[in-house]
Amino acid sequence: MTLTALAQRHPRLFDELIRIDRAPAIGWLALQAAALMSTWWWMARRMVDGSDDPLGVLALGALVVLVWCMRAELRCAPRLGWLACASVGTLAATVMRTGIGPLTALPPLFAALVALLALAAGVMAVMPRRVAAAPVLGLAVLALPILSSLQFYAGFPLRVVTAEASRWLLAPFFEVQREAASLIVDGRLVIVDAPCSGVQMAWCGYFVACVVALWAGRGNRGFLTRLPWVGLVVLGANVLRNSVLVAFEGAGLPPGDAWHQAVGLAVLAAACAEIAWLMAPLRRRRATASPATRTAAAA
Repeated sequence: MTLTALAQRHPRLFDELIRIDRAPAIGWLALQAAALMSTWWWMARRMVDGSDDPLGVLALGALVVLVWCMRAELRCAPRLGWLACASVGTLAATVMRTGIGPLTALPPLFAALVALLALAAGVMAVMPRRVAAAPVLGLAVLALPILSSLQFYAGFPLRVVTAEASRWLLAPFFEVQREAASLIVDGRLVIVDAPCSGVQMAWCGYFVACVVALWAGRGNRGFLTRLPWVGLVVLGANVLRNSVLVAFEGAGLPPGDAWHQAVGLAVLAAACAEIAWLMAPLRRRRATASPATRTAAAA
């Protein structure tokens, strides 16, 4: 039976199929998000019970804002490659959360990563081609409740690196020795504690990088080639913050909590401003750039 004959015999069926095909892209994304509800419940419990910082909500919110701002340009016909990745990822994440099959042996955090990457793939399936995929995937990773895990596995090595770099910076002014993640400054013991590891600063730096890259229209290559510089900016800012605070401690002038927070916020703001400049200087040059230069800069 041909499609024409089938349409003549069952016109209502074809009308329903056409209505489904013309459904708004936001509706399909909402259905995918609903299919991943078990992952959202797990993430919410992990954030609420105090085992992790709720910064991931900001990354999820940025993805929602991106979809809302681009709602008039979302594709009616999704890109099949991204759609296939979204479907497979959603199915895999759902299976991992249901407790059926060998995939359930994987950690819940890995299941959440698969779910968020699947959601990002669903977003990219309906986005116009000019939207780069790398920053969207980066926001999906940053949405994970992962800060406590990073602090556990990477916190101590980062504290050692920060303490050693601070020792070099303070050596011309003080007598400084390092013992593990602690510094002895003119006989005073100063501990480089967990908040000084820079894990939260790194999260903020990469979050700013992803958001600004999307706002500035950076391509995948332009975004990825600047990511190492983002890491260097974050590391340098964390070393600077730690060195300033340790210098006060070593001089016998320990800053109070208010000054401690003020120095940290000032350095964080400066680092985020530098990262934003790294990701989006091209908007200032668009007025004078030639079309060929604009094309090269967008890459």
